Amino acid sequence: MQTPRHVAIIMDGNGRWAEQRKRPRLIGHRAGARAVRDTIEFCIDHGVEALTLFAFSSENWARPQDEVSGLMRLFLSVLDREVDELARRGVRIRFIGEAQAFSPDIRKRMQTAEALTAGNSSLTLVIAANYGGRQDIAAAARALALDARDGRIDPDTIDEAMFATRVALADLPAVDLCIRTGGDLRISNFLLWQLAYAELWFTPTLWPDVDAATLQAAFDDFSRRQRRFGLTGAQVSQQQA
Repeated sequence: MQTPRHVAIIMDGNGRWAEQRKRPRLIGHRAGARAVRDTIEFCIDHGVEALTLFAFSSENWARPQDEVSGLMRLFLSVLDREVDELARRGVRIRFIGEAQAFSPDIRKRMQTAEALTAGNSSLTLVIAANYGGRQDIAAAARALALDARDGRIDPDTIDEAMFATRVALADLPAVDLCIRTGGDLRISNFLLWQLAYAELWFTPTLWPDVDAATLQAAFDDFSRRQRRFGLTGAQVSQQQA
């Protein structure tokens, strides 16, 4: 069975899950945190090397202030509560996105989590927080432009391979499978560069209801797909023969 090395997930539907139960939206986000734990466990058990979760986009600041404040408090409590257990399980934690927008308390906990788990290797867990795909690409272009201006690189040598070294996740396997929960059929500015050849899998299941059966359905579907990367099906079959 073909297993993805790198899985990326857009965890959508927390607010709607709570609204269906006539509860505050933050209750849905808390329920979603439980689904994160189950997903990490599933990925470890299935030998996934990297899991990237879209926790908070650069556009989410526009949500109602009470929801954003509640999310920040939840983020702090999850970092405090989960990091030691993740470290025990051999998970390496990383964050991508513009961390300077967060409070000093959150930034300190993020740095502590990364330092505590830096040597772990059972799974790399990447949390995309205040992250946007366009922001990521713009930052990479800016870094290359500065290097060219200062004479460290020749602009004529800039190609896709060089650009790929400057975007987030450059040191990890390419994303193989991107899962989006909640029923929407879009990627919402998530990993725009990195998803170029990822397989996309959508489900109407709201994120707090995601369980091992949901994830297994995504993995089973992935295993049935022929990944051609621009080749014909016949060429891929010949390579695999």
